Amino acid sequence: MSEKDDDTISLGDRLANGTFLAIMGLARILPYERRVPAMGWFFARFLGPVAGWRKRIRENLAKARPDLDDREIARLTRAVPDNAGRSLAEIYSGQEFIGRIHGADPLSGPGLPALEQAAAAGRPVILAVAHFGNYDAMRAALTGRGWPVGALYRPMNNEAFNRHYIPAMQAIAEPMFPRGRSGLAAMLRFLKGGGWLSLGYDQFDDNGAVLRFFGLPTKTVLTPAELAIRYDALILPIAGIRQPDGLSFRVEVGEPIAHSDPETMMQTLNDHLENQVRQHMEQWFWIHRRWKERGSR
Repeated sequence: MSEKDDDTISLGDRLANGTFLAIMGLARILPYERRVPAMGWFFARFLGPVAGWRKRIRENLAKARPDLDDREIARLTRAVPDNAGRSLAEIYSGQEFIGRIHGADPLSGPGLPALEQAAAAGRPVILAVAHFGNYDAMRAALTGRGWPVGALYRPMNNEAFNRHYIPAMQAIAEPMFPRGRSGLAAMLRFLKGGGWLSLGYDQFDDNGAVLRFFGLPTKTVLTPAELAIRYDALILPIAGIRQPDGLSFRVEVGEPIAHSDPETMMQTLNDHLENQVRQHMEQWFWIHRRWKERGSR
């Protein structure tokens, strides 16, 4: 990834990055047990309304869960940004966060034996992940078992923010592959050699197949299933589910997805995620435009 010179970064990006660093710097003064909820509170009370997140959450809930009452919708407009703020604070807490995850060894779920077998056999693994709970709790839990997991990422538009955000994620688990030709080539070599790769699948993808999520049609990426078929990789869903204390996690490994055709496999993942979201509504990032309409951005 090439970096821009300082003088090519816009003033707006510099100000946004400076504001974030100031807020994160203040948060770091607090002990971990107070820092994480404090960032959640800040996102819920300030960033969420300013960024328009509350409006987006309401719009998505109206499509996917029109059965919810006003009280629950109001709760979710605060709880979803709260989870996002907590997750960001955890990423920037480095070893404090990683140590907690490693010490707890929170991996569980029906797919864990299959992961253990894949590790023993050196078989490639596709970890299907969503913007749910804290994605990095999963990565930390796997590295705690000695299972390095690679990830494909898209650099943020704000280059000034990237300069500290990417290293913060790399500190949790490596390797990481930037989107683009060179990153994709390195990622495929890693997977072909028996690597484990986490791939997201819960955002609208213009080139995806029209599948269903919460009973609604939406374009879903097929790449995780296609790569699993091509490289005979184990593929299964995995999620770091935040626990009621707001600080600890259960990293749930779902049942392996049987190889068939990519559309069927990805629909199975969509169905699994929907069930998980229904159980923990506040932990999915309801801010994405998951159900885009023609001509919308």
